[in-house]
Amino acid sequence: METNTATTPRRTRRRSAPVVEPSAPSAFHPSPVSLAASRFGFLTEGQIADLRRRSLDLLADYGVVIIHPRARAALLAAGATPGRDADRLRFPRELVEDAIAEAPRDFALAGKRRDLDLPIPRADGGFVMRTGTGAHGYVDPRDTKYRNLDLKAVREMAAVASGLDQVGFIAHPFVHGVPEVTADVHSFAEMVSHTDKHCWMQPYGKENIEFLLKIAAVAAGGETALKAHPITSVITCSFSPLEFKYMDTEVILQAGALGLPLHACSLPSAGGTAPLSTAGLVLMAAAEILSMLTVTHVLAPGTPVIAVPLMFTLDMRTGSALQSCPESIQAASMAVQLMKQGFGLPTHTYGSGSDTPDADHQSMAERALIAQAVALSGADILGGVGQLECATVFSPVQAVLDDEVGAMIRRFMQPAEISAEALNWEEMLKVRAGGHFLDSTHTLALCRDQHRPGVFLRQGRDDYEKSGRRTAFDMAREKALSLIAAAPEQGVLSEDQRREIADIVAAADRFIVDAVHHGAGTQVI
Repeated sequence: METNTATTPRRTRRRSAPVVEPSAPSAFHPSPVSLAASRFGFLTEGQIADLRRRSLDLLADYGVVIIHPRARAALLAAGATPGRDADRLRFPRELVEDAIAEAPRDFALAGKRRDLDLPIPRADGGFVMRTGTGAHGYVDPRDTKYRNLDLKAVREMAAVASGLDQVGFIAHPFVHGVPEVTADVHSFAEMVSHTDKHCWMQPYGKENIEFLLKIAAVAAGGETALKAHPITSVITCSFSPLEFKYMDTEVILQAGALGLPLHACSLPSAGGTAPLSTAGLVLMAAAEILSMLTVTHVLAPGTPVIAVPLMFTLDMRTGSALQSCPESIQAASMAVQLMKQGFGLPTHTYGSGSDTPDADHQSMAERALIAQAVALSGADILGGVGQLECATVFSPVQAVLDDEVGAMIRRFMQPAEISAEALNWEEMLKVRAGGHFLDSTHTLALCRDQHRPGVFLRQGRDDYEKSGRRTAFDMAREKALSLIAAAPEQGVLSEDQRREIADIVAAADRFIVDAVHHGAGTQVI
């Protein structure tokens, strides 16, 4: 699909996608109460400034590899200069600073219904949650058995995530049982057809991008509607260290032509594709994200870009990548601080997930720690709901438990009011010896404002024993199964939309699979 993007940078007025203001606060549309006082971070202001400077110096002095011919030409015309080796370009500080200054600071990730639109950033400075992506394994909530993730699992993921209050948008996973080279097309088509929530698109090949965008346009009600209310946002990734594949640059061109928000993902591994230190890992992610921001500024100015540092650490004993070890969690917190405070960019990272294969005690401990750390650091989006085994497995039961953790952290982060009224000061001065506040008008006024869990238990021993020792896991499993059972079998789109999407998927199979097997070029429909 040929795009009409500019090849030289220009200053543009910062664009904001339409945001519908709700009449009452919700998990998606909060009341405007700032959470700034709740923030936590490892980095001092001086350290943020140092890492900011080094990020810009790394791009200016060494640069990144860009192999996309059109992008290289545009970047050179915009002021980039050749680097030390083939295909490497240096980005002058002025070019990167201009990209940072011109980046949209507020926009929306749209749902198919306006009440599901997600303003980024939230009015209260809080977070949005999303499901895990990339998973190729599925833990069936019926019997907790593991299997390859298939299209039926995608429908069940959509059903569960659509019914979870804290989950704002949904990522499509890898699927089996379809041609591998078009697995993203099949999975995205299934996901976008079975939820009204915003969907996160992840192309797997350069030929697939156009088909995926056509599916999104059909699901949105047409290309014009997609541009006005982007029901999908798209991943573009670095190839650490400091390289960019043709496909991910093409994503910027094609998605940017439609004004779709881009998630600029850096996935470095400490000790592998980045230095084996937290600071080195953070610096690598920052430089790669700024590179994608700069490329977007040149190729598709005005396109919203979300900084996505997804931090991994290699286990030096086994060689496995770890998402939820202390080093990765600390790096994620620091990267959020740097991208938010150092560059002023909306930021998205793992806010849930575990390195263990099952929804067990270890999983809950790890994901509670990472969720709290990155939320308090100021992340706009917490990813990874439902994911296990370092983002390779999805569990609907774990997703329900993650939703519960998200609700707790959202309430935990709300600043406490300090006033005479909030302290119940007058009654505190009058309470009698051995007295209480159970019948206080203050208690009666506030008693319904307490956080109430959905599946976490607060029962006593007698009731617990009478229940057969049912746990939060059992409650979460029941909720997941009930959401799956209640989902409409045909999804949320019209019959005409479903038929048109099926035709696009079939065309992708014909042309992309044929190109792989026979070396032929692809066509467009």
